[in-house]
Amino acid sequence: MNQNAAPSHDPNGTLSYEQAGVNYDLIDPLKVTAQRAAAATAGHLAAHGFTEVAASRGESAYVVDVGPFYLASIVECLGTKTLVADEMAKLTGRSFYDGIAQDTIAMAINDLITVGATPLVVQAYWAAGGSDWFGDNQRAQALVAGWKKACEVCSVAWGGGETPALAGIVEEGRIDLAASCTGLINPKERLSVGDQLSAGDAIILLESSGIHANGLSLARKLVERLPQGYLTEIAPGVTYGEALLAPTVLYSPVTEALWKAGVAPRYCANITGHGWRKLLRHPSELTYRIHTVPPVTPVLKFIQEQAKQDDREAYSTLNMGAGFAIFVKPEDAERTVEIARVQGIAAWHAGTVEAGPKRLLIEPLGIEFGNDDLQLR
Repeated sequence: MNQNAAPSHDPNGTLSYEQAGVNYDLIDPLKVTAQRAAAATAGHLAAHGFTEVAASRGESAYVVDVGPFYLASIVECLGTKTLVADEMAKLTGRSFYDGIAQDTIAMAINDLITVGATPLVVQAYWAAGGSDWFGDNQRAQALVAGWKKACEVCSVAWGGGETPALAGIVEEGRIDLAASCTGLINPKERLSVGDQLSAGDAIILLESSGIHANGLSLARKLVERLPQGYLTEIAPGVTYGEALLAPTVLYSPVTEALWKAGVAPRYCANITGHGWRKLLRHPSELTYRIHTVPPVTPVLKFIQEQAKQDDREAYSTLNMGAGFAIFVKPEDAERTVEIARVQGIAAWHAGTVEAGPKRLLIEPLGIEFGNDDLQLR
C-alpha cells in the first residue's frame, strides 16, 4: 500500500486502488500458484503430438505448438465497468452497452496479440443475475451490436457463447461479461514472447482512449467524493461517467498492419492492471528507460487529482494515456509509430531498452519501478 496514503477515515485524503477494494498483493500470489499447477499439466499435449511454448507461461496469452503453426488462447473478464454503464443509464436514459461490448472483446484480443497472434475466433460469456436482464431490449441489442462491430474491426469470427442466468451468484439486475479468444501465429516467426528482446530495442507506446477497463473500482469509489457524481463535468460537455465509458482501444489492427509491413515486434505488453509496471512483465534482466511520456487523457488526470495520488501511485495503477507497448528493433521505431498512426492510433517512440538491472525508469516524472514491483510468475 502507498505509504503516503491518508488514513481510511479521511474522506478527502489519498484514495488508493487497495482502498477501493483491489489488492494485487493478495491476488498475484494466487496467480503464481495457479501458473505452477497449470504448468504441471502441459505434458498432456504430447498425447496429441503437440507441445506448449513454455516461454508463454506468465505472458498475456498461452501458446501451443501444433506443428506447422502456433495456436494462442486467452480468456478475460471485463470487470466492473458494467456498473458504471448501469448507473449512467439511470441518469441519462442511454444505453452504453455497445461500448461495453467492445471493452470486453478488447480485454481478450489486446492480450492475445501480445504473443504475435492473429485473432481468429471470439466466444462470449454473458452471465446475468436473472433472465429479466435480457428482457431490456435496448440494452441487449446494444450489447449484440457492439460485440459484432468490435469483431468486424478486428476481423475475427464470433463463434458463439454462453448466456446463463445466475440468480444468487450474480446480483439481480447486473451482468458479468467475459470473452475468450483463439488466435493463429503463422508463420511461426511471428511468435513474440520476448526471446529476442534485447538492449537497444525501442519502446513504442500506443495511446489509450481513457481508463479502458482497468481501475474502475477506484473510479467508482471516487464518485463518493463528487457532489454531482457521474454527471460531474471534467471537460466542457463531457461528464465523468461518459468519459469513463469511452470504449477500450482495439490494438489488433496495428499489430496486423505491422506484420504486413515487415515489422516484427520483439515483445508487446498490454498496459492494463498494474499500470505501467506491465512494462516489466518479461523476466529478462533489462532496464526500460522512458524519455517521452504521452499526454494523460483528461479522465485519468481527473482521477489522479481527485484521488490525490502522486505520479508513482497513478502510474502503478492506471494506463495514464498509454494502453499498449510494442518493443521493436531501433531501426523500426519510426515506421512503427507511423503505421500505428495510419490505423488512427497515436503512438510515440517513448524509450529504450538497456542492459542493466530489471527496472523501469520514467525519467520525465522521476519514477522508478523495480523487479519487486511486479511479481506475476
